Amino acid sequence: MRKEIFILFCFISFFFSSLILKAQDDYKFEIGGMGGTSFYMGDANKTKLYQDPGFSAGVVFRYNIDLRWSVKNNFVLGRVSGDTGNSENKFPFEEQVSFNRMFYELGSQIEFNFFNYSDKFGYLGAKRFSPYFFTGLGVTFASGEKKFAGVNIPIGIGLKYKIRDRLNFGFEFSFRKLFSDSFDVTKQNAGFDLDSPYNIKGGFLKNNDWYSLTMVSLTWDFGARVCPCLNLD
Repeated sequence: MRKEIFILFCFISFFFSSLILKAQDDYKFEIGGMGGTSFYMGDANKTKLYQDPGFSAGVVFRYNIDLRWSVKNNFVLGRVSGDTGNSENKFPFEEQVSFNRMFYELGSQIEFNFFNYSDKFGYLGAKRFSPYFFTGLGVTFASGEKKFAGVNIPIGIGLKYKIRDRLNFGFEFSFRKLFSDSFDVTKQNAGFDLDSPYNIKGGFLKNNDWYSLTMVSLTWDFGARVCPCLNLD
């Protein structure tokens, strides 16, 4: 009797193990492009979404750990601008300033899908669409007479949809938190600028600049997983 129970246990274990392996026996990687819009938030724009929007575009590479977790790497370039004349803020001596600059971002994020994301594995409740949350770390560089370089922390949400096998559509909205108040400063020795215009030192969550990205993407799956039990090397 014990032998039969042991054999049954082994069979059940093998069955469920094979389900897990099959859930991962899909494509490991995605690569593609994305495009959308970017806007800045800082001293010249404290609260308005999509004020003075610019175009942004980039490439994305994603490693799918499993049906829920992914690691994404991206390179993005875009344009941001701002004008204190469009701001409700009052500056010392009624000073006014505007800026316009290109930025370049290289970053990595960890993504969590709210559903098991796949057009296969219906027995695992997988869906061909899923909302997701992401955060990570990146670096931002920006052009101008006065260059900018700094670390950013992205925080965002998105939606993935598998159009067909290996082809994915994505939409995401995110903020990039910067640790400097000089993202909106493009000129050297300008007299008045937006780097601490009130002479108040910025903190982690206060008086520093942000920018936002709204992007759509198309990616292609590649790199099929190999079941270890079939790997004879």
